[in-house]
Amino acid sequence: MNRSHSPAPSSTYRLQLSKDTTFGDAVELLPYLDALGVGALYASPLLESGAGSNHGYDVVDPTRVSAERGGEEGRKALVAAVREHDMAFVLDIVPNHVGVDIPQANPWWWDVLAHGRASEHAATFDIDWDAGPILLPVLDADEEKALSELTLSDDRTQLRYYERAFPVAAGSGDSGTAQEVHGRQHYRLVSWKRGAAELTYRRFFDVSTLAAVRVELPEIFEKTHREILRWVAAGDVDGIRVDHPDGLSDPGSYMRRLRAAIGPDRWLLVEKILGVGEELPASWPVNGTSGYEALCEIQGVFVDPDGAGLLTQLAAEHTGRKESARSAEHAARREAADTILAAEVRRIAALVPVPEAAPSTEAEPGEAADRVRTAVAELLCGFPVYRSYLPEGREALETAVSVARTHRPDLADVLHAIRDAMLADPAGLLATRVQQTSGMVMAKGVEDTAFYRWNRFVALNEVGGDPSRFGVPPQEFHRAMATREAAWPATMTTLSTHDTKRSEDVRARLAVLAEIPREWAGNVGRWAAAHPLPDRSLELLAWQNLVGAWPITAERMSGYLTKAAKEAKLVTSHVEAVADVDEAIAAWPAQVLADADLVAEIEEFVARISGPGRANSLGQKLLQLAGPGVPDVYQGTELFEYSLVDPDNRRPVDWAIRRQLLARLDDGWLPDVDAEGAAKLLVTASALRLRRYRPEVFTGYRPLPAQGSAARHAVAFARSASLVAVATRLPVGLVARGGWGDTVLPLPEGTADWHDVITDTAVDGAAPSLSDVLSRYPVALLVRPA
Repeated sequence: MNRSHSPAPSSTYRLQLSKDTTFGDAVELLPYLDALGVGALYASPLLESGAGSNHGYDVVDPTRVSAERGGEEGRKALVAAVREHDMAFVLDIVPNHVGVDIPQANPWWWDVLAHGRASEHAATFDIDWDAGPILLPVLDADEEKALSELTLSDDRTQLRYYERAFPVAAGSGDSGTAQEVHGRQHYRLVSWKRGAAELTYRRFFDVSTLAAVRVELPEIFEKTHREILRWVAAGDVDGIRVDHPDGLSDPGSYMRRLRAAIGPDRWLLVEKILGVGEELPASWPVNGTSGYEALCEIQGVFVDPDGAGLLTQLAAEHTGRKESARSAEHAARREAADTILAAEVRRIAALVPVPEAAPSTEAEPGEAADRVRTAVAELLCGFPVYRSYLPEGREALETAVSVARTHRPDLADVLHAIRDAMLADPAGLLATRVQQTSGMVMAKGVEDTAFYRWNRFVALNEVGGDPSRFGVPPQEFHRAMATREAAWPATMTTLSTHDTKRSEDVRARLAVLAEIPREWAGNVGRWAAAHPLPDRSLELLAWQNLVGAWPITAERMSGYLTKAAKEAKLVTSHVEAVADVDEAIAAWPAQVLADADLVAEIEEFVARISGPGRANSLGQKLLQLAGPGVPDVYQGTELFEYSLVDPDNRRPVDWAIRRQLLARLDDGWLPDVDAEGAAKLLVTASALRLRRYRPEVFTGYRPLPAQGSAARHAVAFARSASLVAVATRLPVGLVARGGWGDTVLPLPEGTADWHDVITDTAVDGAAPSLSDVLSRYPVALLVRPA
C-alpha cells in the first residue's frame, strides 16, 4: 500500500470513555477539543465491556455498543457531533480477547460453559478441548473448602459461588448436591492459583478473566467484527487502532482481512511495541503503530548520557549488586515463563517433536518432558523483539535460538528441533503458539517485572524502551525522525498513553536527575536511611517516583508502590503476598509525608528540578507535535500532568480549568512556565492548530544544527522550507555554562521572514541568536507566511 498518501488526521486526542466519561460527556468536550486544534477524537473501545470498566478492553459482547457509555443513540450523537466540528473519529478495537470474569455478562462464554464442545460458539475461543473440562480459576486458594461452599440456584440451572454464577448443562442438575452437579459440567471451578500452570484456554497475558478468541477463522472474524464494520460502512469511523496484535495467531493475515473489510481509505494502526531498530513487517497493510518507539526517541534526546556512570554506581551500591539490564530482563522472563505463564509453556512443549539425538531415549519420561519444557522456556526468553512473524521474522527466531543456547548449551538439540519444525511449517500450531507466547513472556517478564526491579533510572523504564541505553544522541534522534517521515509518515506518535508507566511530565522531570546525578545520589542515601523499605531496589524506584510525581498524596503513592512491589516479585507478589511486607510498603508514603523536615527537603529539591523539568516537558511536546507522524495527545496532558501507571493515569480530568486557560490564551496571554501548566497548553494549541490548518508545512524532514558554544543544548529540525521547531535540551547544563551566549540557529534557505507562532512574534535574521528566539520560552515553532 502507498503509506505516503494515507487518510490520516492532523492529530488525535485520546479519550478514555467509561460510565464516568460517557458519549454525552465527550460531546460536551468537542468544542474545547476543536478549539485546541485537535484533528480527530481517538476513543477507547466502545463495545459492551465489563460493568464499571474504566478502559473497555474487557469486551463481553462484541455485537453491541456499551450501554454504560451511552448506548447506540449516544454513539450516533457523538459521531454526529464529531462531524459538526469537522473532526475525524478514530476507534480502538480489541480482536484478541473478550472478558469472561462474569460469565453471565458474556453470552458466548456462557453458552460454551453450558454446552461444551457442542456449543455454537465452541470454535470462537482458543480452548484445548482435548485437555478435559475447561478450568476456571475462580475459587479461593483453599480449593477443597471453596468447593464445599458451592450452591445451586432454586431452579437448579446455575451453580453459585458467592456472587458468581455458572450455567448447569441441560439435564445435569436434576439430582445430587451442588458438588455432584459440578462434577458433571463441561468446566471445573478451581483455585485461582492453578490458572498459571493448568489453564486450558488461551488468555491475554496472564489474565485469566480475558479469554482469547480465534479471529483467524473467517467466520469468527465476521461475527466479532460485525458491529464495528457496520459503523465503518455507515461512515462513522475514519480510523482504527488494533489492540495487542501480537496475541493473534497470524497478525499479518488479520491485518490484510481487516484492511479489505474497511477499505484503503481509512487509517489503520497497530498497538505494536517495536524493539530498537525493529520495523513492522512489510506485508502488513497498515499505516503504522500507536507510537511507543517515537516516545522513547523523543524522550531520550532530553536525557544527559553523562549521568549514566554515577547513576549506575548508585544503583549498584544501594542494592549491593551489579547487574546488567539484560541479565535482569532474562531472569525476569524466565521467572514469568516458569510461573505465571507455565500453562502456555506446557502447551507448547506438548507440540515439540523430540529429536532422535536427544537423551530422552535414555532418560525417564518425566525427565525428557522437563527438558523440552525448559528448552521452550529458554527459547521464549531469547527473542530480541516481542515476537517474530514467520516467515518474515526468521532472523528474530535464529537470535532466540542462539541466546537460548548460550544459557543452556545442553539443550541445543531440542532448540534446533523446535526451530526446524517452526521453519518447516510457519503456519503450523507449534510456530503459532511460540510466536503468540514470546510476546507474553516479554511483556510480563520485562515490562511488568524487570522494569520494576532494575531501577537505575526509571525515566527509561517505559513501554517499548530499553533502560540499558542511557538516552538518545541527537544524531540518532534525527535519523529516526527522518526514517519515520520517509517510511511511515502516517504512523501515530505519542508521549503518554493509558498504559505508560509514568506520564510524559514525570519522565521529563526525572530526566533532570541525569544532569545532577551526584546530588541525587546523596539525597537518596539520606532519605532511604531515614525511611527504609523492605527492598533496596524498591527504594530506588520509590524515591524517583515520589519526586517525579510530587506533590502526590499518600493514598496515590501507596497504591502505586503496592502495585510496583507486587509486579517486581522480589519481596512480595500478587500470587504469593507477604502480609507484613505489604503493610510496610503501604504505610511508607504516609510515614514519609509525616516527616516535616524531610518533606521540606523534598519540596526544596523538587522546586529546583521542576523548572528544568518543565523545559524538558515543553521540548518533548514540541518535537512530538511538530515532528513526523500523527501526534496523539493523551487526555489531560495538554497541561503539566504528573501521573504514574494505571489506575493513577486514569483519574478524572479537570476540563473546566483547561477551557478557562485556553480562553485566556486566545485573548493574547503569554503565561509563565509554571505549575499551572498554561505554557504547555500554549505550545500544544499552537502546534495542533498549525497542523490542522496548514498541513502543507508539515512535510519533509531535515536536522537543523545550531552553531556556537552552546549548540549541544539545542535540538532543531525543519519541515518543508516553511517550518522550524527548536527546543532546549539539558537545561541545567545550559544555565551552568551561562546561557546561549554566541549560539545561533541558521534557518533554511537563508531566509529571514519567520514568525514564532507560540509567542506570536517576528524572528529577525537568517541566523537568529537563540538567546533571542528562546528568550520567552525554551521552545519555538517558527513558520514562514503562506
